[in-house]
Amino acid sequence: MTEKTLNLQMFAEGDTQTPASPVTPAPTVGNARSFQSQFKEMLNAVFGARSVFGDFFANGLEVLDGVSDNETAFRVKTTDIPVAVGGAYDTNKDNVFGDGSAGSSRFGDMTEIIYKETSVPYTGGWTIHEGLDRYTVNHNFEQALVDRQEQQAIAKTEWYNKTHGKFVSDSAGQTETLASYTDANILKLFNALTKYFVDNQIVGTKVIKVAPDLYNALVDHALTTTAKHSAASIDENGIVRFKGFTIEQIPTAYFQTGEVAYAYVTGIAKAFTGITTARTIEATTFDGVEIQAAAKTGEYILPVNKKAVVKVKLGTGA
Repeated sequence: MTEKTLNLQMFAEGDTQTPASPVTPAPTVGNARSFQSQFKEMLNAVFGARSVFGDFFANGLEVLDGVSDNETAFRVKTTDIPVAVGGAYDTNKDNVFGDGSAGSSRFGDMTEIIYKETSVPYTGGWTIHEGLDRYTVNHNFEQALVDRQEQQAIAKTEWYNKTHGKFVSDSAGQTETLASYTDANILKLFNALTKYFVDNQIVGTKVIKVAPDLYNALVDHALTTTAKHSAASIDENGIVRFKGFTIEQIPTAYFQTGEVAYAYVTGIAKAFTGITTARTIEATTFDGVEIQAAAKTGEYILPVNKKAVVKVKLGTGA
């Protein structure tokens, strides 16, 4: 069984990702040649460049190759024991010393810390099944194999973008409503978001992914003017920050129906993929190879971290 034990920190910034190792020649077993390691590196690189919600997940997409466990991706240790703030150090002469007992303590009552272990399951998956015929491919055969890995990595990243958009939406611990795209309503929304994050003591880098209509309304907002020393540019149709949130415009297709923005602190969840196989096999029905791959995928967020995720719905009168 291949699994990984992770210690997720509440509102963690995430660790530095380990650089990918150099690509090594694919091993051959019989008439099958594995390309798990190569595709893992390709997928990591493409996801890093084209992912829409990569910053939501600590270290982006964690890809493991050669996995065999068909249910559990990894185990995470958490504790729901609140932190107790003790009173002042007790120097009473009858505590421990004098008439006190050896079982007493000047540090106050002791709380035992026990971590729970939660198994995180895979929740989805994808496959690849293609063929390259030397007779008809009309391209350098080995280069075609590499090209297909890149194109598949791009296609899988698009699939992740839509899957992760739903996960972010489902993870939201708070929902706000934008009545319409007027300046007043947009300002009301961002004031509510700022208040929510501050009052809940949510610490970290705050970002908000917005649909194009909301993005354009932000660029055109009365507050985003040079007189206000704003960084918005009408010429470039760009805005970087608003009310403490880093703004990023993303396609409408990555939002759930009726939703126009996701605000969150970066690096508070995990996205993972376990590649069970990625291989080419010499075909018997044509002069070429079959390209086959299968992987299991999933996402995880600590329940307490959900309060650091807010989704914004558009009012019916917008």
